[in-house]
Amino acid sequence: MFADKLIDRVISLRNHCIVGIDPSYNIIPEFLKEKYLGSRGGNIDNIVEMLYEFSINIIEHVYDIVPAIKPQIAFFEQYGSMGLKVLEEVCRHAKKKDLLVIVDIKRGDIGSTCEAYAEYYFGNNEWSLDCDAVTINPYLGRDSIIPFLEKCIENDKGIFILVKTSNKSSIDIQDLMCDRRKVYEHIADLVISLGKDYIGEKGYSPVGAVVGGTFKEEGENLRQRLKNSYFLVPGYGAQGGVASDLLGYFNQDGLGSVINSSRGIIGAYRLEKYKYDFNQISYGAAARKAAMDMRDEINMYLEKSGKLAW
Repeated sequence: MFADKLIDRVISLRNHCIVGIDPSYNIIPEFLKEKYLGSRGGNIDNIVEMLYEFSINIIEHVYDIVPAIKPQIAFFEQYGSMGLKVLEEVCRHAKKKDLLVIVDIKRGDIGSTCEAYAEYYFGNNEWSLDCDAVTINPYLGRDSIIPFLEKCIENDKGIFILVKTSNKSSIDIQDLMCDRRKVYEHIADLVISLGKDYIGEKGYSPVGAVVGGTFKEEGENLRQRLKNSYFLVPGYGAQGGVASDLLGYFNQDGLGSVINSSRGIIGAYRLEKYKYDFNQISYGAAARKAAMDMRDEINMYLEKSGKLAW
C-alpha cells in the first residue's frame, strides 16, 4: 500500500516534510537564466534544459532527507510537450533516488477520459509516468475518482483528494452549507467511503486528502473525521501556514500528514534567513538547509505535544 511505503520513509528519515518542485520562471536563479537564455534568445530547447538542471539540482540536495517530492505539472506543461518530457525525466530521476513522487495534477474528469489519465500516471507501460500518487479534483463525483482508485489498488499507488485547499477563496465553494454541513465535509465523507475497504498495515488507506495548512480549525476537525486518511498539507511557509498550527493535523500516533513547502525550499536562497550563507549559485544547498530547518521545526512541535512517531 502507498500509505505504508510513505510511512516507512517518513519514519526512516524522521521527517514529515516534502518538497514541492515548482520551477516557476521567477524562482529560477539569474545565473541559470544567463547560462541558458542570455546569449541564445531563450528558445524552447534552452528553456527546458534550464528547467531540468534546476529541478535535478534541488532533488540532488534533498533526496536523502525528505520522503517525497511534489512536482506541480503546470510549471512543466506551460512549455508544451518538451516541458512534459522534462517532468517525466525529473520524476524518474527522483524515483531512482528512492524518493516517492506525488504529482500535483488536480485532475477531475469522468469515464474513458479519467481512465486515460489514470493509465498515464499510474500505468506500468514504458510510456507511463508511473508516479506514486497524484492529486484529484472530486467535484465531478465518484466517476472522477474510481479509475484512479482502481489503479491505486492494482499498482500500489495513492491519491490525495482535494478536500479543504489552502487558498483563501476556497471558502467560495468548499465552505458552502449543504444539508447542515459544509461542502468540504461532504467530500471528507467521500474520502472515507472510498478508502475504508483498503486500509493498509499501518492503519491508513491509499485515499488521502489535500487539507491546507492555512485553515487550522478546519484541518483539526477533518483530522477527527479522517482517522485513516493521510493528509497532504500545502500552504506552509509562503502561503502563511506555520508549524505550531499543524499539530492537530496529525493523529495521536504522530503520523497522518506530510507537509509540503515549495517556494520556501526551492527559493530559499532568496530569503533573508539564508541569503547571507547562500547565494543564487548555491541554491541547492540553501534548499537543503531550508528543508532541514522545516523538518526540525515540525518535529520540535510534535515532540512537545507528545506526538513524535519515533
